Amino acid sequence: MSDMTSTADAPRSPGRPRSVRADEAIIEATLDLLAEGSTIEALSIEAIAARAGVGKATIYRRWAGKEALLLDALRRLKGVLAQPEGHSVRDDLILLVGAIGRNVDPRASKIMPCLVPEVNRSPDHFRLYQSIIAPRRQLMREVLRRGIDEGVIRADIDVEVTMALLTGPMLIQRVLQWNPELDEQTLPAQVVDTVLAGIQAR
Repeated sequence: MSDMTSTADAPRSPGRPRSVRADEAIIEATLDLLAEGSTIEALSIEAIAARAGVGKATIYRRWAGKEALLLDALRRLKGVLAQPEGHSVRDDLILLVGAIGRNVDPRASKIMPCLVPEVNRSPDHFRLYQSIIAPRRQLMREVLRRGIDEGVIRADIDVEVTMALLTGPMLIQRVLQWNPELDEQTLPAQVVDTVLAGIQAR
């Protein structure tokens, strides 16, 4: 994957303004095709252009290639990052844990599980996945480190392992429905409280 940089943040060249409608159509077409079963490898710019009702040149004027387009599409699918308020470490962790695996877009339930084998099979797709997940992981890391600084959390914890402990239960429940008897509304607080019980400062 030679270029995963989204053009959303790139400087725009002078000339004709970008069409928001075309951008939306292209992103929607990409997500629709993935939700219908297309793999990342099989997904083509030609297919996306045909579904969106635009020419290939329209896509290439906006994105450097398929990988950059996929990055923007999957970011859209994941939604806006949850923003901790900074008042309570516990409340901020519950907010972040509650956002794991939760997607407003119904296509996510079809797309995200199908990406797992592709992420494991392809280093390029793994980097694509990490570029989406890394900002979310960083938010949780910052909350845990703030908890250490405030004396709420023990200073000797392994922050990376703690993040895995907080994240794993929500992923397995929301992606695999591991235990249908668990209440997803209360699960984030239960997970956070269980982990905090082991890492909180005494």
